Amino acid sequence: MALPAETGRTGFRYADLALFPEDNLRREIINGELIVTAAPATRHQSAVVNIVGGLLAYQRAHGGKVFPAPTDVYLSDDNVVEPDVLFVRADHIDRVENKYVKGAPDLVVEISSPSTRRLELVRKRDLYAQFGVPEYWYVDLEADRVEVYRLGEGPYGAPTLFYTGQVLDTPVLPGFTITVEEALGN
Repeated sequence: MALPAETGRTGFRYADLALFPEDNLRREIINGELIVTAAPATRHQSAVVNIVGGLLAYQRAHGGKVFPAPTDVYLSDDNVVEPDVLFVRADHIDRVENKYVKGAPDLVVEISSPSTRRLELVRKRDLYAQFGVPEYWYVDLEADRVEVYRLGEGPYGAPTLFYTGQVLDTPVLPGFTITVEEALGN
């Protein structure tokens, strides 16, 4: 089976992702464009572990499902992403399918990497808003802060900023908290 070219082609669909080898690269599709990024650094992964650990405790107490990358989120045939961490509440568990989460997770977390900053702060943020993800956290390892975007009547407005010494919480997951230090992988 021939592999689709990774550059110079648009119009990628979900089925194209299955044609790539398992090679530790993250492949996502945004508006038909293939986005390929390398494996993240250790601090990034520490942040993922801490956030997943907190959300796993929440899952055990309240239901729902937490998933770290690589877990596909199928928003449409030409919009398939792999957030660093996602959570689907118990009342939306029907969105969890065998191969992917279909539709908007309740919480999406992206952790910064120098090579993905623009992708996560512009393209993916706009995509999450477009498809109705109620809350998006951007964990900025360079600025030592977490930007929290919440849907209102329209697209995400200005973020609420959380810094070291503060605790993150969310109306999307009542009772869930995590310190900014933990979210930063410290």
